[in-house]
Amino acid sequence: MDYEKRAKRQSLRIIFSEFVMFLAVVSMVVVLGFVVSGYWINGDLKVERQGMLQINSIPTGLNITIDDELLRFQHTNSSKILSSGEHTVLLSKEGYDTWTKTVTIREGLLYRLNYPYLFRQEREKEDVYDATGTTFATVSPNRNLILLINKTTNWTLINLDSTTIKPIAIDISKAFSSVSLATGATSGLFTGEILATEWDNANEHILFKVKNGENIEWVLLNVRNATKSVNLTREFASNFEDVRILDSSASNLLAMRNGNLHKVDVESRQISAILASGVIHYDYYDNEIIYSTEEKINLLKLGDEKATPIEELEAPATLLLSKFYEDKYITVIRDLEVIVYKKDDLTEVARVDLSFAPNYYKIGHDGDFIFLRNGNQLATFDMEALALKEWSPESEKFGWITNYMIYTVKNNELIVYDYDGLNRRSISTNVSAHFPVTITNNRWMYYFNNNGLVREWLIPR
Repeated sequence: MDYEKRAKRQSLRIIFSEFVMFLAVVSMVVVLGFVVSGYWINGDLKVERQGMLQINSIPTGLNITIDDELLRFQHTNSSKILSSGEHTVLLSKEGYDTWTKTVTIREGLLYRLNYPYLFRQEREKEDVYDATGTTFATVSPNRNLILLINKTTNWTLINLDSTTIKPIAIDISKAFSSVSLATGATSGLFTGEILATEWDNANEHILFKVKNGENIEWVLLNVRNATKSVNLTREFASNFEDVRILDSSASNLLAMRNGNLHKVDVESRQISAILASGVIHYDYYDNEIIYSTEEKINLLKLGDEKATPIEELEAPATLLLSKFYEDKYITVIRDLEVIVYKKDDLTEVARVDLSFAPNYYKIGHDGDFIFLRNGNQLATFDMEALALKEWSPESEKFGWITNYMIYTVKNNELIVYDYDGLNRRSISTNVSAHFPVTITNNRWMYYFNNNGLVREWLIPR
Protein backbone atom coordinates (compact mmCIF):
# COMPACT_ATOMS: atom_id res chain seq x y z
CA MET A 1 0.00 0.00 0.00
CA ASP A 2 1.45 3.31 -1.03
CA TYR A 3 2.10 6.07 1.44
CA GLU A 4 -0.64 8.45 0.16
CA LYS A 5 -3.45 5.87 0.55
CA ARG A 6 -2.28 4.95 4.05
CA ALA A 7 -2.09 8.62 5.09
CA LYS A 8 -5.57 9.23 3.68
CA ARG A 9 -7.06 6.29 5.63
CA GLN A 10 -5.35 7.41 8.81
CA SER A 11 -6.70 10.93 8.36
CA LEU A 12 -10.22 9.50 7.89
CA ARG A 13 -9.83 7.45 11.08
CA ILE A 14 -8.71 10.54 12.99
CA ILE A 15 -11.60 12.60 11.65
CA PHE A 16 -14.08 9.80 12.51
CA SER A 17 -12.62 9.38 16.02
CA GLU A 18 -12.77 13.11 16.70
CA PHE A 19 -16.36 13.21 15.41
CA VAL A 20 -17.33 10.33 17.71
CA MET A 21 -15.62 12.06 20.64
CA PHE A 22 -17.44 15.29 19.78
CA LEU A 23 -20.78 13.46 19.74
CA ALA A 24 -19.91 11.78 23.05
CA VAL A 25 -19.06 15.12 24.69
CA VAL A 26 -22.23 16.75 23.32
CA SER A 27 -24.30 13.78 24.50
CA MET A 28 -22.71 13.92 27.94
CA VAL A 29 -23.39 17.65 28.24
CA VAL A 30 -27.00 17.09 27.17
CA VAL A 31 -27.41 14.22 29.64
CA LEU A 32 -25.86 16.25 32.45
CA GLY A 33 -28.15 19.13 31.56
CA PHE A 34 -31.16 16.85 31.84
CA VAL A 35 -29.88 15.42 35.15
CA VAL A 36 -29.31 18.90 36.57
CA SER A 37 -32.83 19.81 35.46
CA GLY A 38 -34.14 16.82 37.36
CA TYR A 39 -34.72 14.30 34.55
CA TRP A 40 -33.89 10.67 35.26
CA ILE A 41 -34.52 7.18 33.87
CA ASN A 42 -36.58 5.10 36.31
CA GLY A 43 -36.61 1.34 36.80
CA ASP A 44 -39.08 0.91 33.93
CA LEU A 45 -36.64 2.73 31.60
CA LYS A 46 -39.01 5.70 31.37
CA VAL A 47 -37.77 9.27 31.56
CA GLU A 48 -39.28 11.22 34.46
CA ARG A 49 -38.40 14.48 36.13
CA GLN A 50 -37.15 14.15 39.69
CA GLY A 51 -35.81 16.22 42.57
CA MET A 52 -33.21 15.77 45.26
CA LEU A 53 -33.49 15.30 49.03
CA GLN A 54 -30.54 16.32 51.22
CA ILE A 55 -30.49 14.99 54.79
CA ASN A 56 -28.19 16.21 57.54
CA SER A 57 -28.77 15.10 61.11
CA ILE A 58 -27.55 15.02 64.69
CA PRO A 59 -26.00 12.57 65.25
CA THR A 60 -24.66 11.82 61.78
CA GLY A 61 -24.69 8.40 60.15
CA LEU A 62 -28.35 7.60 60.82
CA ASN A 63 -30.19 4.86 58.96
CA ILE A 64 -32.53 6.26 56.28
CA THR A 65 -35.84 4.64 55.35
CA ILE A 66 -37.81 6.24 52.52
CA ASP A 67 -41.34 5.04 51.77
CA ASP A 68 -40.74 1.94 53.96
CA GLU A 69 -37.58 1.02 52.04
CA LEU A 70 -34.30 1.04 53.98
CA LEU A 71 -31.38 2.56 52.06
CA ARG A 72 -28.83 -0.14 52.81
CA PHE A 73 -25.67 1.63 51.73
CA GLN A 74 -26.61 5.24 52.45
CA HIS A 75 -26.79 7.17 55.72
CA THR A 76 -27.08 10.77 56.85
CA ASN A 77 -25.43 13.14 55.93
CA SER A 78 -26.08 12.61 52.23
CA SER A 79 -28.37 13.32 49.28
CA LYS A 80 -30.85 11.14 47.43
CA ILE A 81 -32.57 11.59 44.04
CA LEU A 82 -36.32 10.98 44.35
CA SER A 83 -39.31 11.15 42.06
CA SER A 84 -41.48 14.24 42.42
CA GLY A 85 -44.34 13.96 44.89
CA GLU A 86 -44.71 12.98 48.55
CA HIS A 87 -42.22 10.72 50.33
CA THR A 88 -42.07 9.62 53.96
CA VAL A 89 -38.61 9.77 55.54
CA LEU A 90 -37.75 7.80 58.69
CA LEU A 91 -34.40 8.20 60.48
CA SER A 92 -33.23 5.70 63.08
CA LYS A 93 -30.24 4.41 64.99
CA GLU A 94 -29.87 1.72 67.61
CA GLY A 95 -30.08 3.20 71.11
CA TYR A 96 -31.84 6.37 69.90
CA ASP A 97 -35.42 7.46 69.33
CA THR A 98 -36.72 7.89 65.77
CA TRP A 99 -37.58 10.88 63.56
CA THR A 100 -39.99 11.00 60.64
CA LYS A 101 -41.50 13.48 58.19
CA THR A 102 -43.43 13.44 54.92
CA VAL A 103 -41.82 15.77 52.39
CA THR A 104 -42.94 16.94 48.96
CA ILE A 105 -40.23 16.71 46.31
CA ARG A 106 -40.60 19.14 43.41
CA GLU A 107 -39.25 18.58 39.91
CA GLY A 108 -35.68 19.78 39.47
CA LEU A 109 -35.45 21.24 42.99
CA LEU A 110 -33.50 20.44 46.14
CA TYR A 111 -35.33 19.86 49.43
CA ARG A 112 -33.15 20.19 52.50
CA LEU A 113 -33.67 18.45 55.84
CA ASN A 114 -30.88 19.99 57.90
CA TYR A 115 -32.38 19.82 61.37
CA PRO A 116 -33.42 16.23 62.34
CA TYR A 117 -32.33 15.49 65.91
CA LEU A 118 -32.35 12.08 67.57
CA PHE A 119 -31.99 11.66 71.34
CA ARG A 120 -29.98 8.88 72.91
CA GLN A 121 -32.40 6.92 75.08
CA GLU A 122 -30.02 6.17 77.97
CA ARG A 123 -28.37 9.38 79.23
CA GLU A 124 -26.24 10.19 82.25
CA LYS A 125 -27.66 12.90 84.49
CA GLU A 126 -25.98 15.11 87.10
CA ASP A 127 -26.76 18.12 89.31
CA VAL A 128 -24.24 20.83 88.43
CA TYR A 129 -25.28 24.00 90.27
CA ASP A 130 -27.47 25.04 93.19
CA ALA A 131 -29.63 27.83 91.74
CA THR A 132 -31.65 28.56 94.88
CA GLY A 133 -33.18 32.03 94.70
CA THR A 134 -33.16 32.26 90.91
CA THR A 135 -36.26 34.04 89.61
CA PHE A 136 -35.41 34.36 85.89
CA ALA A 137 -32.82 32.96 83.49
CA THR A 138 -31.81 33.76 79.91
CA VAL A 139 -29.62 31.77 77.50
CA SER A 140 -27.21 33.23 74.91
CA PRO A 141 -27.79 32.70 71.14
CA ASN A 142 -24.92 30.20 70.90
CA ARG A 143 -26.41 28.41 73.95
CA ASN A 144 -23.06 28.41 75.74
CA LEU A 145 -23.95 30.97 78.44
CA ILE A 146 -26.81 31.34 80.89
CA LEU A 147 -27.48 34.33 83.12
CA LEU A 148 -29.23 33.54 86.40
CA ILE A 149 -31.22 36.45 87.81
CA ASN A 150 -32.44 36.82 91.40
CA LYS A 151 -33.98 39.51 93.56
CA THR A 152 -30.60 40.91 94.61
CA THR A 153 -28.15 43.04 92.64
CA ASN A 154 -25.67 40.15 92.33
CA TRP A 155 -26.51 37.95 89.35
CA THR A 156 -24.66 34.87 88.10
CA LEU A 157 -23.22 34.06 84.65
CA ILE A 158 -22.43 30.40 83.89
CA ASN A 159 -20.49 28.94 80.97
CA LEU A 160 -22.46 25.86 79.94
CA ASP A 161 -19.87 24.67 77.41
CA SER A 162 -17.51 23.33 80.04
CA THR A 163 -17.36 20.14 82.04
CA THR A 164 -16.60 22.24 85.13
CA ILE A 165 -19.20 24.80 86.17
CA LYS A 166 -17.57 28.03 87.39
CA PRO A 167 -20.15 30.75 88.18
CA ILE A 168 -19.18 34.39 87.61
CA ALA A 169 -20.79 37.09 89.78
CA ILE A 170 -22.19 40.19 88.04
CA ASP A 171 -22.97 43.34 90.02
CA ILE A 172 -25.91 45.06 88.31
CA SER A 173 -26.54 47.75 90.92
CA LYS A 174 -25.12 50.59 88.78
CA ALA A 175 -26.81 49.47 85.56
CA PHE A 176 -30.46 49.47 86.60
CA SER A 177 -32.50 52.21 88.23
CA SER A 178 -34.93 49.57 89.47
CA VAL A 179 -32.77 48.65 92.50
CA SER A 180 -33.02 49.37 96.17
CA LEU A 181 -29.56 50.19 97.46
CA ALA A 182 -28.98 51.83 100.83
CA THR A 183 -26.24 54.45 101.12
CA GLY A 184 -22.88 52.74 101.53
CA ALA A 185 -24.29 49.28 100.99
CA THR A 186 -22.39 46.83 98.76
CA SER A 187 -25.48 44.94 97.67
CA GLY A 188 -29.17 45.59 97.44
CA LEU A 189 -32.41 44.37 95.92
CA PHE A 190 -33.50 44.24 92.30
CA THR A 191 -37.04 45.60 92.25
CA GLY A 192 -37.81 45.58 88.52
CA GLU A 193 -40.01 43.23 86.51
CA ILE A 194 -38.25 41.82 83.45
CA LEU A 195 -40.52 42.07 80.41
CA ALA A 196 -38.11 41.05 77.63
CA THR A 197 -34.45 40.24 76.92
CA GLU A 198 -32.36 40.17 73.72
CA TRP A 199 -28.74 39.00 73.44
CA ASP A 200 -26.32 40.24 70.80
CA ASN A 201 -24.78 37.65 68.46
CA ALA A 202 -21.38 38.13 70.10
CA ASN A 203 -22.90 36.77 73.33
CA GLU A 204 -21.54 39.73 75.30
CA HIS A 205 -24.55 42.03 75.81
CA ILE A 206 -28.16 41.58 76.87
CA LEU A 207 -30.77 44.23 76.14
CA PHE A 208 -33.30 44.34 78.99
CA LYS A 209 -36.79 45.80 78.96
CA VAL A 210 -37.73 46.24 82.61
CA LYS A 211 -40.84 47.61 84.27
CA ASN A 212 -39.80 49.96 87.07
CA GLY A 213 -42.91 50.97 88.97
CA GLU A 214 -45.12 52.61 86.34
CA ASN A 215 -42.18 53.27 84.02
CA ILE A 216 -40.22 51.21 81.49
CA GLU A 217 -36.42 51.28 81.41
CA TRP A 218 -34.10 49.86 78.76
CA VAL A 219 -30.67 48.62 79.84
CA LEU A 220 -27.84 47.19 77.73
CA LEU A 221 -26.04 44.91 80.19
CA ASN A 222 -22.44 43.96 79.41
CA VAL A 223 -22.10 40.47 80.87
CA ARG A 224 -18.31 40.50 80.40
CA ASN A 225 -17.84 43.79 82.21
CA ALA A 226 -20.93 45.12 84.01
CA THR A 227 -19.29 48.53 84.58
CA LYS A 228 -19.56 49.15 80.80
CA SER A 229 -23.32 48.61 80.82
CA VAL A 230 -25.55 51.42 79.55
CA ASN A 231 -28.90 52.43 80.98
CA LEU A 232 -30.43 53.77 77.77
CA THR A 233 -33.45 55.34 79.41
CA ARG A 234 -31.26 57.24 81.85
CA GLU A 235 -28.49 58.07 79.37
CA PHE A 236 -30.79 59.61 76.77
CA ALA A 237 -33.51 60.82 79.16
CA SER A 238 -36.04 59.17 76.86
CA ASN A 239 -39.03 56.93 77.28
CA PHE A 240 -38.35 54.59 74.38
CA GLU A 241 -41.27 52.54 73.10
CA ASP A 242 -39.03 49.94 71.51
CA VAL A 243 -35.29 49.22 71.33
CA ARG A 244 -33.52 46.51 69.31
CA ILE A 245 -29.92 45.47 68.76
CA LEU A 246 -28.82 46.47 65.26
CA ASP A 247 -25.44 44.72 64.86
CA SER A 248 -23.70 41.62 66.17
CA SER A 249 -21.79 43.40 68.96
CA ALA A 250 -24.60 45.72 70.12
CA SER A 251 -22.53 48.82 69.34
CA ASN A 252 -25.53 50.21 67.44
CA LEU A 253 -29.20 50.01 68.31
CA LEU A 254 -32.52 50.99 66.77
CA ALA A 255 -34.80 52.89 69.13
CA MET A 256 -38.30 54.22 68.69
CA ARG A 257 -39.87 57.08 70.64
CA ASN A 258 -43.13 58.86 69.87
CA GLY A 259 -43.41 56.81 66.68
CA ASN A 260 -40.06 58.08 65.41
CA LEU A 261 -37.23 55.67 64.62
CA HIS A 262 -33.63 56.55 65.55
CA LYS A 263 -30.23 54.90 65.42
CA VAL A 264 -28.28 54.86 68.70
CA ASP A 265 -24.46 54.74 68.75
CA VAL A 266 -23.71 53.09 72.09
CA GLU A 267 -19.98 53.80 72.09
CA SER A 268 -20.27 57.53 71.45
CA ARG A 269 -23.57 57.84 73.35
CA GLN A 270 -25.18 59.62 70.40
CA ILE A 271 -28.68 59.31 69.00
CA SER A 272 -29.35 60.09 65.35
CA ALA A 273 -31.88 62.38 63.80
CA ILE A 274 -35.22 60.80 62.89
CA LEU A 275 -34.77 57.96 60.39
CA ALA A 276 -38.49 57.43 59.91
CA SER A 277 -41.62 58.93 61.44
CA GLY A 278 -45.12 57.62 62.02
CA VAL A 279 -43.73 54.10 62.39
CA ILE A 280 -46.23 51.45 63.48
CA HIS A 281 -44.05 48.37 62.99
CA TYR A 282 -40.55 47.76 61.68
CA ASP A 283 -37.97 45.07 61.09
CA TYR A 284 -34.42 45.01 59.74
CA TYR A 285 -31.82 42.77 58.13
CA ASP A 286 -28.19 43.72 57.43
CA ASN A 287 -28.28 47.44 56.56
CA GLU A 288 -31.95 47.63 55.54
CA ILE A 289 -34.99 48.63 57.57
CA ILE A 290 -38.54 47.94 56.49
CA TYR A 291 -41.34 49.74 58.27
CA SER A 292 -45.06 50.41 58.01
CA THR A 293 -47.01 53.59 58.62
CA GLU A 294 -50.77 54.12 58.48
CA GLU A 295 -50.58 54.48 54.70
CA LYS A 296 -47.68 52.49 53.23
CA ILE A 297 -44.77 50.09 53.50
CA ASN A 298 -41.32 51.67 53.18
CA LEU A 299 -37.78 50.36 52.79
CA LEU A 300 -34.83 52.36 54.12
CA LYS A 301 -31.16 51.61 53.62
CA LEU A 302 -29.04 52.86 56.51
CA GLY A 303 -27.05 55.83 55.24
CA ASP A 304 -29.71 56.88 52.73
CA GLU A 305 -31.58 60.09 53.44
CA LYS A 306 -34.91 58.93 52.09
CA ALA A 307 -36.93 55.73 52.27
CA THR A 308 -38.38 53.98 49.23
CA PRO A 309 -42.18 53.42 49.27
CA ILE A 310 -43.02 49.80 48.45
CA GLU A 311 -46.76 49.36 48.78
CA GLU A 312 -49.84 51.35 49.72
CA LEU A 313 -51.75 50.11 52.75
CA GLU A 314 -55.44 50.15 53.54
CA ALA A 315 -54.66 49.20 57.15
CA PRO A 316 -51.47 48.99 59.24
CA ALA A 317 -49.43 45.82 58.82
CA THR A 318 -46.73 43.89 60.63
CA LEU A 319 -43.57 43.44 58.54
CA LEU A 320 -40.71 40.96 58.61
CA LEU A 321 -37.48 41.11 56.57
CA SER A 322 -35.47 37.92 56.12
CA LYS A 323 -33.06 36.04 53.87
CA PHE A 324 -33.40 32.47 52.63
CA TYR A 325 -30.72 30.98 50.41
CA GLU A 326 -29.51 34.01 48.41
CA ASP A 327 -32.78 35.95 48.25
CA LYS A 328 -34.32 38.44 50.67
CA TYR A 329 -38.01 38.26 51.48
CA ILE A 330 -40.63 40.63 52.87
CA THR A 331 -43.44 39.11 54.90
CA VAL A 332 -46.58 41.21 55.38
CA ILE A 333 -49.04 40.19 58.11
CA ARG A 334 -52.47 41.81 58.09
CA ASP A 335 -55.09 40.43 60.47
CA LEU A 336 -55.39 36.75 59.44
CA GLU A 337 -53.46 36.99 56.17
CA VAL A 338 -49.75 36.32 55.59
CA ILE A 339 -48.15 37.36 52.28
CA VAL A 340 -44.53 36.60 51.37
CA TYR A 341 -42.76 38.61 48.63
CA LYS A 342 -39.31 38.49 47.11
CA LYS A 343 -37.76 41.80 48.08
CA ASP A 344 -35.95 42.58 44.83
CA ASP A 345 -38.92 42.53 42.46
CA LEU A 346 -41.86 42.16 44.91
CA THR A 347 -42.87 38.86 43.30
CA GLU A 348 -45.52 37.21 45.46
CA VAL A 349 -44.16 33.88 46.71
CA ALA A 350 -47.06 32.78 48.87
CA ARG A 351 -50.34 33.99 50.37
CA VAL A 352 -51.89 32.01 53.24
CA ASP A 353 -54.67 32.53 55.78
CA LEU A 354 -54.44 32.01 59.54
CA SER A 355 -57.18 31.06 61.97
CA PHE A 356 -55.78 33.51 64.56
CA ALA A 357 -54.19 36.96 64.64
CA PRO A 358 -50.52 36.57 65.68
CA ASN A 359 -48.84 38.93 68.15
CA TYR A 360 -45.40 37.28 68.23
CA TYR A 361 -43.09 36.62 65.29
CA LYS A 362 -39.78 34.83 64.80
CA ILE A 363 -37.66 34.19 61.70
CA GLY A 364 -35.85 30.84 61.60
CA HIS A 365 -32.09 30.72 62.15
CA ASP A 366 -31.36 30.45 58.41
CA GLY A 367 -34.51 32.20 57.27
CA ASP A 368 -36.07 28.84 56.45
CA PHE A 369 -39.29 29.32 58.41
CA ILE A 370 -41.54 32.02 59.84
CA PHE A 371 -42.95 31.30 63.29
CA LEU A 372 -46.17 33.00 64.42
CA ARG A 373 -47.88 32.89 67.78
CA ASN A 374 -50.80 34.12 69.84
CA GLY A 375 -50.94 32.46 73.24
CA ASN A 376 -51.14 28.71 72.74
CA GLN A 377 -51.95 29.02 69.02
CA LEU A 378 -48.87 28.55 66.82
CA ALA A 379 -48.26 28.56 63.09
CA THR A 380 -45.13 27.82 61.07
CA PHE A 381 -44.68 28.86 57.45
CA ASP A 382 -42.01 26.61 55.94
CA MET A 383 -40.02 28.51 53.28
CA GLU A 384 -38.60 25.24 51.92
CA ALA A 385 -42.01 23.64 51.39
CA LEU A 386 -43.96 26.93 50.96
CA ALA A 387 -46.56 25.51 53.32
CA LEU A 388 -48.28 26.71 56.51
CA LYS A 389 -48.95 24.46 59.47
CA GLU A 390 -50.95 25.48 62.54
CA TRP A 391 -50.53 23.60 65.79
CA SER A 392 -50.54 23.93 69.58
CA PRO A 393 -48.09 22.67 72.21
CA GLU A 394 -49.38 21.00 75.36
CA SER A 395 -48.57 24.02 77.50
CA GLU A 396 -48.75 27.74 76.78
CA LYS A 397 -45.33 28.28 78.34
CA PHE A 398 -42.67 27.08 75.90
CA GLY A 399 -39.26 27.97 74.48
CA TRP A 400 -36.60 27.00 71.94
CA ILE A 401 -34.26 24.20 72.99
CA THR A 402 -32.31 24.47 69.69
CA ASN A 403 -32.72 26.69 66.63
CA TYR A 404 -35.18 24.16 65.18
CA MET A 405 -36.79 22.53 68.21
CA ILE A 406 -39.43 23.86 70.59
CA TYR A 407 -39.91 22.49 74.09
CA THR A 408 -42.61 22.72 76.68
CA VAL A 409 -42.99 21.31 80.18
CA LYS A 410 -46.25 19.76 81.33
CA ASN A 411 -46.55 18.14 84.76
CA ASN A 412 -42.72 18.24 84.97
CA GLU A 413 -42.44 16.25 81.72
CA LEU A 414 -40.10 17.76 79.11
CA ILE A 415 -41.65 17.50 75.63
CA VAL A 416 -39.97 18.57 72.38
CA TYR A 417 -41.34 19.24 68.89
CA ASP A 418 -39.81 20.28 65.60
CA TYR A 419 -40.43 23.91 64.67
CA ASP A 420 -43.56 22.82 62.77
CA GLY A 421 -45.00 20.78 65.64
CA LEU A 422 -43.95 17.39 64.24
CA ASN A 423 -41.90 14.67 65.97
CA ARG A 424 -43.34 15.18 69.44
CA ARG A 425 -41.21 13.31 71.98
CA SER A 426 -41.09 13.15 75.77
CA ILE A 427 -37.40 13.19 76.66
CA SER A 428 -37.08 13.84 80.41
CA THR A 429 -39.03 14.11 83.67
CA ASN A 430 -38.98 16.19 86.87
CA VAL A 431 -38.20 19.38 84.93
CA SER A 432 -39.17 22.87 86.15
CA ALA A 433 -41.43 24.80 83.77
CA HIS A 434 -40.31 28.20 85.10
CA PHE A 435 -36.81 28.31 83.62
CA PRO A 436 -35.25 27.70 80.18
CA VAL A 437 -34.09 24.39 78.75
CA THR A 438 -31.21 24.34 76.27
CA ILE A 439 -28.87 22.04 74.36
CA THR A 440 -25.23 23.13 74.33
CA ASN A 441 -22.78 22.08 71.62
CA ASN A 442 -24.89 18.95 71.01
CA ARG A 443 -23.15 17.43 74.04
CA TRP A 444 -25.29 18.47 76.98
CA MET A 445 -28.88 19.29 77.76
CA TYR A 446 -29.45 21.69 80.66
CA TYR A 447 -32.66 22.27 82.61
CA PHE A 448 -33.78 23.25 86.10
CA ASN A 449 -35.10 20.80 88.65
CA ASN A 450 -36.58 22.54 91.68
CA ASN A 451 -33.74 24.92 92.64
CA GLY A 452 -30.91 23.09 90.86
CA LEU A 453 -29.37 23.25 87.39
CA VAL A 454 -29.25 19.75 85.90
CA ARG A 455 -27.09 18.46 83.03
CA GLU A 456 -27.75 15.41 80.90
CA TRP A 457 -25.01 14.00 78.67
CA LEU A 458 -26.40 13.60 75.14
CA ILE A 459 -23.31 11.67 74.10
CA PRO A 460 -21.42 9.08 76.19
CA ARG A 461 -19.03 10.69 78.64
